Amino acid sequence: MPVITVKHLTKSYQTQKKREGLAGSLRDLVNPIYEDKIAINDISFSIEPGELVGFIGPNGAGKTTTLKTLSGLLYPTSGTVRVLDQDPWERKDSFLRSISLVMGQKNQLWWDLPASESFSLNRDIYSIPDNVYKRNLKTLVEMLDLGSVLDVQVRKLSLGQRMKAELVAALLHDPKVLFLDEPTIGLDVTMQSQVREFIKTYNRTHDGAIMLTSHYMADVVELCKRVIIISEGSILYDGELSGVISKFSSHKIIEVILQDGTTKTYKVPRSKIAEKTAKLIADLPISDINIKEVAIEDIIRQVFAKK
Repeated sequence: MPVITVKHLTKSYQTQKKREGLAGSLRDLVNPIYEDKIAINDISFSIEPGELVGFIGPNGAGKTTTLKTLSGLLYPTSGTVRVLDQDPWERKDSFLRSISLVMGQKNQLWWDLPASESFSLNRDIYSIPDNVYKRNLKTLVEMLDLGSVLDVQVRKLSLGQRMKAELVAALLHDPKVLFLDEPTIGLDVTMQSQVREFIKTYNRTHDGAIMLTSHYMADVVELCKRVIIISEGSILYDGELSGVISKFSSHKIIEVILQDGTTKTYKVPRSKIAEKTAKLIADLPISDINIKEVAIEDIIRQVFAKK
């Protein structure tokens, strides 16, 4: 049974339309004009237990709005959502104890207190039994290598250490659904790799579902077998990451290494790979030749640009 089921979900906002000039601004005060902005447009999907799904799209595509709706922070305009067989916006205690939302640009830790104090507060908020709390805290701290900074003020932690502490705080109560919104944003390459490795290990050792948004395709490529691509509030693709290449890329790359050591690359339609390869071998002094797919990052950028 899916842990997340979304059917024909739509979320729209009413925003004020600004008139031009000073006179227009005065008219806006007296007689404002409003227009509807659609953030999510009739989307449907489901996620099974144990899945780690990449939810990707350009800025303003509707990713964060979707996560906020699934976590019960926003009420949908229309459609139905079931998370752990509950309506998220009812925000029942049993629901809130079963999910977690981590936003890379938002903090849940107390800025002036050590992270350990925030962890203790979460233990009380979620009524985590003491033995479970100690076990989970020990496991998470060891996995994320945070033991040396637990008693340091959060404001004094590096950005990477703060994100690790945010993950600990979000996972202490063993959520069955984890929403990760840009968990590696702003981190350096080394810290991104550490956070990705933790998410991968956590997903492998727990049966809950994870929904991940990220602008870093390295996050998605390394962590997610399945991706949902959203643009302008609509789903463009839902399937295996490997399928993105075959669906959206009509070309391959032929890389030729010549005998003098120089390298030439050619972007060739899939249907003409054999013909082009034979011609290159016949025409050039080749020492090696490679045929490879277009980089997934480039394909995704092309998809967003076309949309």
